[in-house]
Amino acid sequence: MNDPRDAARAIDALRRGWPVAIAGPDGALELLAIETADALRLAAFDPDAQAGVLLSAGRAATLRLANQADAAVPDAPVWIARAPWLDFDTATALADPQLDLATPLKGPFRATRVRQSDAAAAALQLARIAGILPAFFVRESTAADPLPIAAIDAHEDAGRLAIAARARLPVNVAEDAEIVAFRTPDAAGEHVALLIGQPDGRPPLVRLHSECLTGDVLGSLKCDCGPQLQAALAAMRTDGWGILLYLRQEGRGIGLINKLRAYALQDQGFDTVDANTRLGFAIDARDFGVAARMLTLLKQNRIRLLTNNPEKVAALSSAGVSVVERVPHALPPNPHNERYLATKRDRTGHQL
Repeated sequence: MNDPRDAARAIDALRRGWPVAIAGPDGALELLAIETADALRLAAFDPDAQAGVLLSAGRAATLRLANQADAAVPDAPVWIARAPWLDFDTATALADPQLDLATPLKGPFRATRVRQSDAAAAALQLARIAGILPAFFVRESTAADPLPIAAIDAHEDAGRLAIAARARLPVNVAEDAEIVAFRTPDAAGEHVALLIGQPDGRPPLVRLHSECLTGDVLGSLKCDCGPQLQAALAAMRTDGWGILLYLRQEGRGIGLINKLRAYALQDQGFDTVDANTRLGFAIDARDFGVAARMLTLLKQNRIRLLTNNPEKVAALSSAGVSVVERVPHALPPNPHNERYLATKRDRTGHQL
């Protein structure tokens, strides 16, 4: 059965350092997440020291273990054959690019073909959902009840999102604002919408804002998230009718801890795109289908979208939400985020 609760249990297991088994059409794998395990757990998982290491292509390319064609899909799987010197500490250095300067010499290692490619790709996806590094000790599985890939898809299905609660919420820009919370039965996070003003027959001005603790709450100058959030609310107040969708997809979908790891890599000279791919993630792992589902539940299928990102327009349109106007949302840079904004413009197609 493709029960999303099984995926939720697997996510919890990964975060606790417990092994999981995943099955695809080409076979099953048993995996131990490197980030949350330790040497003792590895010995219990793999007493014969035969398990390989599963990394993403983006990370493997950094280690010169995959070619650039493979790395074009940075979150695709690469299997590293076990070697006598590949112990837990060495695997940790393979998994975490923050350690590259401290451990510059690694290997030699050999990348081999991933026979169970679907299960391996699903494992990397599950790591991202769990907010951990996409790196595992891995072996072929004989488990009786491995997690089917379809259970992960069911867990991530935006169509299962539903309204959980709503209430009046006076805010600085609108004392008559309303907040609406959304969740699925199995996922841990909730998404929220803030409705500014009242429907007046026009398509609402909508902002898709991905959660950014560092920018929205702490005032980080490394990004433009906090100012964008406040400017969006001000624009909705001026317009008279708008909806802020606050999406719990921190760090372009890789989670807070991995986003902070990306920040550390940026301090070493990498831009945001290269930092994400060196960690082993896609350039942008967000699911804007969630936003489309929220708008559908709010009965708003025609909107004016406040964004510089054409991917948001395309994603909403493909999910059945008509974007009748793209409203630019550019703000002036500061000395700390100039490179970040230039990367968004030059490498991810933002219309700045």
